[in-house]
Amino acid sequence: MARSGVILAGEEAVLTGLVAGGIGPARSRELFLEGEAVQAGGVRNLIMNSWQRCRTLGLPLGGFELPYRQFDPEDRLVRAAGPVLDRLRTRFQGSPMNIALADGSGTVLQRRFGDESWARTLPPIQQVPGFVFAEQFAGTNGIGLALAERQLIQVYGAEHFSERGLSNGCSAIPVRDPLSGRVDGVLCLAYPRSSGYPALDAVLSRATQAIERRLLAQSSARERGLLRAYLDAGGASRIGEGGGPSVGVDAFAQGLRRGDQMMIKEKAAELLSHGQRAAIDVTLSDGRRVTLVSRPVTSAAGVEGMAVEALVPDHTPRPPLTLPSHLTGAPIDRGAPPAKTPPAKTQPAEAPPAETPAAKARGTAAGAIDGLAGLVLVGEPEVGKYALAARRRMELLSEASARIGTTLDVRRTAQELAETAVPRLADFVTIDLPDAVLRGDEPLDPRHDLRRAVVHGIRGDCPFYPVDKRIDYHPITPQLRCVNTGHAVLEPDLRTAAGWLIQDPEHTARLLSHVGSLIAVPLVARGTVLGIVSFYRSLDQAPFGDDDRSLAQELATRAALSMDNARRYTREHTMVLALQHSLLPHGVPGQDAVEVAHRYLPAESRVGGDWYDVIPLPGTRVGLVVGDVVGHGMHSAATMGRLRTAARSFAELDFPPDEVLTHLDNLVLRLDREESSEDSGDGFGIIGATCLYVVYDPTSQRCAMARAGHPPPALVRPGGAVSFPDLPAGPPLGLGGLPFETAEIEVPEGSRLVLYTDGLIEDRHRGIDAALDRLREVLAHPERTPEGTCQAVLDDVAPAHPCDDIAVLVARTHAFDADRIATWELPTDPAVVSEIRAAAGRQLADWGREEVSFVAELLLSELVTNALRHGSGPIRVRLLHGRTLICEVFDTSSTAPHLRRAATTDEDGRGLFLVAQLALAWGTRHTPDGKIIWAECPLATQ
Repeated sequence: MARSGVILAGEEAVLTGLVAGGIGPARSRELFLEGEAVQAGGVRNLIMNSWQRCRTLGLPLGGFELPYRQFDPEDRLVRAAGPVLDRLRTRFQGSPMNIALADGSGTVLQRRFGDESWARTLPPIQQVPGFVFAEQFAGTNGIGLALAERQLIQVYGAEHFSERGLSNGCSAIPVRDPLSGRVDGVLCLAYPRSSGYPALDAVLSRATQAIERRLLAQSSARERGLLRAYLDAGGASRIGEGGGPSVGVDAFAQGLRRGDQMMIKEKAAELLSHGQRAAIDVTLSDGRRVTLVSRPVTSAAGVEGMAVEALVPDHTPRPPLTLPSHLTGAPIDRGAPPAKTPPAKTQPAEAPPAETPAAKARGTAAGAIDGLAGLVLVGEPEVGKYALAARRRMELLSEASARIGTTLDVRRTAQELAETAVPRLADFVTIDLPDAVLRGDEPLDPRHDLRRAVVHGIRGDCPFYPVDKRIDYHPITPQLRCVNTGHAVLEPDLRTAAGWLIQDPEHTARLLSHVGSLIAVPLVARGTVLGIVSFYRSLDQAPFGDDDRSLAQELATRAALSMDNARRYTREHTMVLALQHSLLPHGVPGQDAVEVAHRYLPAESRVGGDWYDVIPLPGTRVGLVVGDVVGHGMHSAATMGRLRTAARSFAELDFPPDEVLTHLDNLVLRLDREESSEDSGDGFGIIGATCLYVVYDPTSQRCAMARAGHPPPALVRPGGAVSFPDLPAGPPLGLGGLPFETAEIEVPEGSRLVLYTDGLIEDRHRGIDAALDRLREVLAHPERTPEGTCQAVLDDVAPAHPCDDIAVLVARTHAFDADRIATWELPTDPAVVSEIRAAAGRQLADWGREEVSFVAELLLSELVTNALRHGSGPIRVRLLHGRTLICEVFDTSSTAPHLRRAATTDEDGRGLFLVAQLALAWGTRHTPDGKIIWAECPLATQ
């Protein structure tokens, strides 16, 4: 393709237009984004692989923000690359070239521009250092792809995954540490798509070599001398073959799996630290064997060190490698078959002399192993010891990040800290925490009220204070000194640690036969001291040093943050649980319709919004309700309280079940709108709930029930037959606009109604059908009481580790004695008022309740008169003799009476006022055929 012009850059001409054959597969990108197959050759494999990774990560095509990270402007890589970047800027002066240096994570550390005026037109992410261009954040781009592919790459135009990169081209190359061979960073040259530079790859390669030379110059002169001595002794001929970097001392391991790389490097550091000629066999994860051989190296300046090579022996039989006398362990049998897994511990052994086949083995630095060799490590023994210790510290901290804080339990987190530290840092660990922390509260004074929470060690015979014992430390003990200073306290020799010995002379004397040194560290998180951790080493181990103290401090700091999170969660969980219990019924109200038992079991992780209620209703009826608010935490518990109060209010207004659910549905909609309009960013989300409402009438032994997205109840008949009534499901509360339906079923006396929330039957380890079958089996025991039924359900049906709240309500039904019911049908004739008074008096005399005859007759007189004047159709009167005397008057009118205060000149209007004064309670409930006005009279205790 034609180029559009020339830009002068220094002494060379920079050609503009498309680069290298016009790559820029826009059509392939369109096909890929549309989900269609891309024609072979339409796009390079490494670009296609990158696109697929970006799609898997769910990266958007444009509009996403790159993360910004703080970085050290005096970083080792920045110091080495600074002059090289300056020379590149001079070379491309006047051209739209963007020169970037990124670290090994893709964070841009430095930028230079060929034309500063052009650079000011770029967006901030292409101007300012600190933005991360790793592939998982920025998609397919030069820096990210160079890190992913670990080689020189070019990305041009439509090869970028992000739309904002389509107008750009770039070339990028990894920058490696010359001694370790690892990728320390990336050098990237980017330019507008209208500008190109055919020789850019060569420029990049030369600039990268210059940066790597400067990195090498920053290394120790002693180590460089050792490396030169090794190369001069013949190492160069082995290392340089195969096209690998001539000084990449650990490049041999780059082709291995990550776990094998770590193992090879660790074993090499062990050999280096011994400072003598030795060898060890290492079995890789795939069963292959690699022999690491260390041999002495002396630089021209007289510096003595070691070089460690990796060798794969040929199949020539060899004698076993014998260990040096100071290194114990079994000899390494070179002729043994390869093991399936790496050995637990490998000891160094004597290496063959330089002229043996091991020294003649040839290899590459790229990591090919079979029959090959390569340099792994070079350095001084003392440096090796420090490197080995540092590596092990880093590994322990990495392991601690994964092992500590796996749960939101304070004790368990403390136990995980101890298990991580033993035996790699300490032989014994004790942890003391205030009772307040264990409860989830804020510790007032961590120096007091301490309790032993963890004792863990390599043996169980060490006489530490036992778990749960209260600990009172003396003020000068290392434990309280570390709390006062906020830093770890090291006691390398406990025999001379007066502060520790004074704590309990008899007890410490027993401990001195087991332990020799101590590090006491405060558990500090967010400025709060949560407790004390003590690390001990046995007498036969080297005492703790300053490096161990730093490591212990770091471990304790990481664990303290996890413990503080657990403590805060415990406090929140306790508060929500207390709120939940305060909002649930504290007892069952008195009523004659059912015998009730109930249980509430919170989830293991977070408390939710499950509730239940028992609501006495007029006419000896009772309402049973269970519900479940979506979500967990304080918000769900508070919402549950509002819904339970509203449900009780709607039920006491004597609405039928479907109308109660309709009113609750409207309430949830209103609450949701209010929270949406007042959203403060708390992220509570949409309110939702399910509910089941049942009304049982003992006089007719029938149930009316309706549900809103809730599981149906279980009905256990007197003979033990269990069924789940087929109720209309109804939508969950909060959807709005959808109707609810009421169903009626007959419930014989002695039946059990079992209402529950979905936490009882939902379990990730079993299906709902299996849970319902198990519930059916548990309920098929008619001899059980409601209390026994509740307990059996929780014991045998509830999940072992519930992830949702569980509420269970069991009601055994009673029938109202027919001898305690009196009913009269009355014509619409005013003369019947006196007749009903007389009939009621006779009935009360038969029941032995003459003491309430006057009040009852007066109430009936007023209620019947009200029905005659304002009602219509036939009138029915019913007396119910239960805990109270209930007078009911039915008529066919739907008009409800209202209480009012009559003036002194009014001739009527005082009837309902008298009823309200004489009755315990009164009210109106509507029926499909009319209404019932009722009033309750108190009965004297017999």
